[in-house]
Formats: sequence, structure tokens, C-alpha cells
Amino acid sequence: MPRDNMASLIQRVARQARITFRSPAAAGPAFGENLHRLQQLLDEVRAEDLHLAPRGPAPVSGAGCPRGGAVPPVSYMHICETESFSMGVFLLRSGACIPLHDHPGMNGMLKVLYGTLRIACMDAVPPPAAPNAAAAAAPSPPPAAAAGSPGPCLRALLRSRQHYTPASPPCLLSPHSDNLHQIDAVEGPAAFLDILAPPYDPEHGRDCHYYRLLEGPPPGCELPREVWLLETPPAADFWCGGEPYPGPRVCP
Repeated sequence: MPRDNMASLIQRVARQARITFRSPAAAGPAFGENLHRLQQLLDEVRAEDLHLAPRGPAPVSGAGCPRGGAVPPVSYMHICETESFSMGVFLLRSGACIPLHDHPGMNGMLKVLYGTLRIACMDAVPPPAAPNAAAAAAPSPPPAAAAGSPGPCLRALLRSRQHYTPASPPCLLSPHSDNLHQIDAVEGPAAFLDILAPPYDPEHGRDCHYYRLLEGPPPGCELPREVWLLETPPAADFWCGGEPYPGPRVCP
């Protein structure tokens, strides 16, 4: 059975997110303290608090739905959104993957509700400001990025590749750290609560870009390690359906 404080808990998460990420609070001296408080609240959330039970995404129904009503690999349950943050739940089928993507200029927090996720986090390596000796010494992209590739190449630092469960603390990203990540469901379906601040907004330069690892580090190598990425369209086998959120109503 859900806990008695489930409604107040998810509501408190939303209110704390509003306090943490409202402008100019997100750049003020109290940001770190507010972020820590939000992380503590998010760490308390469990699947039953949102009326969720372990399962994969539901089939898409209705005329005009993509893939002819097929079951999507990933579904999204929208909870709330303001100008400063968005919050929702992603559900993944067993073996599903949210491909490597970025969050330009955004903070993010991810808390696993059920299942196990393998999350690879990377930092973009900024290009040299001007041609110089250091730039000349920078490694060239691997041969796989030859002319004719669908998008530009990006140097990145693979910082971590870890498994997360409901017992794990939230996975955090910032505009400059762990901003690129790939999320895989392993050993069954999985779901996670997701907060992005501010939300995606292509008109303000916050559009999602997808990448493919050109040459990964050898198995068992120490991290962090530099890698090359190629910007690509979303994978042909990846798409995200939508489902109604069944949990307590939230007023951010």
C-alpha cells in the first residue's frame, strides 16, 4: 500500500524544485543548499508514492499513433512543468535504451523507482579557443568519422558507467558535468523520476542532440577516459510514447 505521506512527498519535491531552480535563485549562494535538500527529498521517493508497479511501457492506442499502436521501448508520464523545471516519469521496457543525448545548459536529477539502470555519463570537451600548439596536439577523430558522416564529431570525457537501483541516490547532472548520458534498462523493466531545469526549449537553445560512440574505451579500462562521439539523428528503433500519470496531483 502507498505510504500515508505520498501526496505531500511528491508535492514537496515539486515545491523544492521550484525554489531550487527559480531565477535568480539557481545562480545564488543558496543554490547548493537548496539542491542538496531537493536531492534528499528525491531520494525518499518510491514507486508506490506515484502509484506505480513494476512494468514496461503500455501499448500506444488511438488513430495516428506512431508505429501502428506498437509498444514503445520507452514511455513518458508528465507530472508538471514550469518555466524553471519539468518533472515526469520515464518507463523503459527490459533491454530498452535511451540513446546518448545531451541537456544543453540544463541541470538534471534522476531517481530510479524500480528496476536497474546502467547510466553512462560524459562531459563534452570544449574545442580550443584558437589554433595553437595545444590544439595541434589534440587527437584527430577516428577513421569512422570520415567525410559523409551524418553529423559533427565531439570530443567527450567518459566519466562513469554505473548501475542504479531504487536503493541508489539520485543521478545528478549539471550544465558542465555529466551533461551527456545514455540510459539502459538491464535485467527487466525499469522506471525513473526525472527532473530537468530548465526544461528543453529549442527556441532558447535547449534542444536535445543525440550521439553515437565512435570508439569506446576497451573493457575494464579505468575511467575517466576520452572518447569520440558523432552527432546523429535518433536511432531508428528508439521512440517515446506517452502515458497518463497515475500518482497524486502536483501543483508546482
